[in-house]
Amino acid sequence: MPALESLYRVVAVDLRGHGRSEVMPSGTYFPDDYAGDIEALIDRGFPGQTFTLIGHSMGGQIAARVAARRPDIVDAVISVDGSLGFSEDLEHIFASTAGRLETEDPAIVGPALFEAFYDATTDPGMKRWHARRLQGTPQAVVRETFGPLFLGPDQVGLGAGSEAFCRTIKVPFYHLCRDESQALRMRDWFSNGKSKVDVWNNAGHWIMQDRKEDVNSAIVAWMEGLQRM
Repeated sequence: MPALESLYRVVAVDLRGHGRSEVMPSGTYFPDDYAGDIEALIDRGFPGQTFTLIGHSMGGQIAARVAARRPDIVDAVISVDGSLGFSEDLEHIFASTAGRLETEDPAIVGPALFEAFYDATTDPGMKRWHARRLQGTPQAVVRETFGPLFLGPDQVGLGAGSEAFCRTIKVPFYHLCRDESQALRMRDWFSNGKSKVDVWNNAGHWIMQDRKEDVNSAIVAWMEGLQRM
């Protein structure tokens, strides 16, 4: 974040139930609930202003949902391995994880899933930090948040549902992912000619931590390019 703060005004958000934000009642952790919070924050805290939204993982999908619903408040979206464009072949993995979260401790289930999305270069210290961060998140928040990202009639993270959703986004969209086949699928999903989908190697799901300087440079270069176009 310091790399962006040196160039732009940055508003960092903890989503509901995460970090320092309020823990809301059970049943209010669907993707559209999170998107609604971002919309309300901008409408009430920054009326008349527009933002480039940057999100990682779930945050990337939430940012995309805001852009699709409210292009009037979004200049662009940067999705760092956001929960979009995954192959339907992964549905059984996400369904299994969602099922386990219902009956098991998320602090155990989550890190087990994370292992499938790390790279050999991922710092073991960061793996431990991810696990501890999950331990500090209320169990209900984790259990209710994960499934709807990828499962159910309103999911936009997998297959045809993700494609149809992404095709509704009109603002410039920069998606950083780790899978070449995913990138090939997604490159023609975004109608704005300034959009871009990049594949990042030698990094796990937390691309911005495994390759911090490179990601910072890529994001700044893309944002500066938008201003020149």
